[in-house]
Amino acid sequence: MLNEDKIKLMTSIAMFEKREGKRIFPVNRFFQSDYISRNMFRSFFSYTVCYMLCAMTWVLYNMEKLLNTLDIREVVDMGRSAVLWYVSGLVSYLIITWLVYHRRYEYSKRGMKVYVAKLKRLEKRYEFQNRARELSKEGSRHDRTSRT
Repeated sequence: MLNEDKIKLMTSIAMFEKREGKRIFPVNRFFQSDYISRNMFRSFFSYTVCYMLCAMTWVLYNMEKLLNTLDIREVVDMGRSAVLWYVSGLVSYLIITWLVYHRRYEYSKRGMKVYVAKLKRLEKRYEFQNRARELSKEGSRHDRTSRT
């Protein structure tokens, strides 16, 4: 016999897994600090590589101007400003990264609570159905023994 409530609940769980599974399940393998720091390291390295590529492109584009004005003070000042731009950009990028991944972790934590609650509700339905079967079996046993 099909139980309509269990079918609806199982369908709801399957749809939840399909919609939210890619976002929720991989995140919950980590502690919050591990998840955020892992992604901050990735962001640090990707920002550094991107900054170096952009700096090299700028240097190659302005090579003629740089070689014509080969003054050591200007080169040192450009180096200081490049480091200042790098550090300020890196700090702001890491702050944004922390905010984004903190929110993603919180979202997945809330989603996992919903998922676990649905699974517990389904488990209770199965337990109720199993108890009802056991009670009906025991009742039929008592009926048979009282008839003889």
